[in-house]
Formats: sequence, structure tokens, C-alpha cells
Amino acid sequence: MVEAPPRLTDEALEAHLDAATTLLGLRMDADDRASTLAHLRATMEAARFVAAFPLDDAVQPAPIFRP
Repeated sequence: MVEAPPRLTDEALEAHLDAATTLLGLRMDADDRASTLAHLRATMEAARFVAAFPLDDAVQPAPIFRP
């Protein structure tokens, strides 16, 4: 079983958001900040779920997607 990456703390996510907004020169009000942090948390959980899925080293992506 592949181990999922560790969860980031709320403080780490807030620091990431602060760094990104500063780097991009963005200003964010409190409501936007709260919803952006919620989306970051949800995205992190989705990434943890995907990263924890075990894949064999021999697995190759499909060359053509056919639904």
C-alpha cells in the first residue's frame, strides 16, 4: 500500500496562500480568503487520495482516450 503524503496544517496552507498572493500582487478580502483556503484544503485531500492509489511501475498511460 502506498502511503499518502502528509496533510498540511492550516498554518502551512495559510502561509502558502499568503506567499502566492504576495508573489502575484493580489489582494484578497476575508470572505475570498476563507473560500480559497477551503478550496485548497479540498484540493489537497483529493491529491492525497490520488497519490495514495497504488500503481505498478509497469503501468503506462493509454495513448488514446476512448470513452
